[in-house]
Amino acid sequence: MIETKNWEDRISPAIKAVPPSGIRRFFDIAAEMDDVISLGVGEPDFVTPWSIRESCVYGLEQGYTSYTANRGLLELRQEICNLQKRSNNLDYDAKTDCLVTVGVSEALDIALRAILSPGDEVLIPEPCYVSYTACTTMAGGVPVPVPTKIENDFRVTPADLEPHVTEKTRAILIGYPNNPTGTILTRKEMEDLADFAVKHDLIVMSDEIYGDLTYGGEKHICFASLPGMQERTILFNGFSKAYAMTGWRIGYALANKAIISAMTKIHQYTMLCAPITAQIAAVEALRHGEKYMKKMVSEYDKRRRLIYEGLQKAGLSRFEPKGAFYIFPDIRSTGLTSEEFAEKLLMKEHVALVPGSAFGACGEGYVRCSYATSVANISEAIARIDHFVQHIKKN
Repeated sequence: MIETKNWEDRISPAIKAVPPSGIRRFFDIAAEMDDVISLGVGEPDFVTPWSIRESCVYGLEQGYTSYTANRGLLELRQEICNLQKRSNNLDYDAKTDCLVTVGVSEALDIALRAILSPGDEVLIPEPCYVSYTACTTMAGGVPVPVPTKIENDFRVTPADLEPHVTEKTRAILIGYPNNPTGTILTRKEMEDLADFAVKHDLIVMSDEIYGDLTYGGEKHICFASLPGMQERTILFNGFSKAYAMTGWRIGYALANKAIISAMTKIHQYTMLCAPITAQIAAVEALRHGEKYMKKMVSEYDKRRRLIYEGLQKAGLSRFEPKGAFYIFPDIRSTGLTSEEFAEKLLMKEHVALVPGSAFGACGEGYVRCSYATSVANISEAIARIDHFVQHIKKN
């Protein structure tokens, strides 16, 4: 008789060492509760615009249900390259420099696997999106967290990065506009990072999924558009946030042809191609979706101002976010940790948000609130947070 094994012992130690996403825990709890207002999930509450959905319906009616080229529909890749030319004056070859992926998450994953050898280090400014560290580890690399400071609105500088550089450093992974803080970088700050990358001969991995979501007259600067940076940069972007297409799972990477070729090799063995229906919809989004995107950005801006002012009235310190759809208030005045604050708020007031510690150690003492939900929900959530904070401070 074969002895029953402990299946936990057969799981890769590297995977066992990666903690579960700190974002999802509270939503699993919230899903079993009534009357919960979520300020947690980074997902637009808008439905994908009808013309984009209609293009998918038309494609299905026409029988477009096959595989595409591994790199994606050439028509879509050309539209992506056209966008970069219009927006950032960047020249990419649609045939060699662009890869369509299943969301930005896949692009990030295979890019890390394409460029890292075991033990290579990646500088990751924190707070940051939860996948950065995990994907680096699973690619055999070593994530090197670089704490940023509230005094600088969590913007990373070369002075922050310099002490963490070693002979094993291969890349820097940045995401601006930032999730979870809503911070954006100025051109000068970007140029300083570019000089740092040249000084240490680093690849720059730039996640710009929130690049279209900026406010108050601020404009995101594409990192690859900086002088001399196109060859050195792996640019990630997609359709989830700006076009309300989260469930379509469609993103892309742009880089020099050697890196895209290596990424495509991994992609063709593990994913084959992104779904053709999502690719057809993405073509429509790039050709005719800008007017819808601008309306959504305008609405996010109203919500941004509402939550910014509301959190102040609730007695929570915060800085003004200029991008994405998040705000990162300071909850240290309550005497609670980030996890305690999030858990107690959920249990007592039925408001779900994400502890800042989920985004790195320097996020402790903060929480992430998403304003990608209705004005009514934000107003009610602020009232509940205010009640919770006042109760905590009285006791």
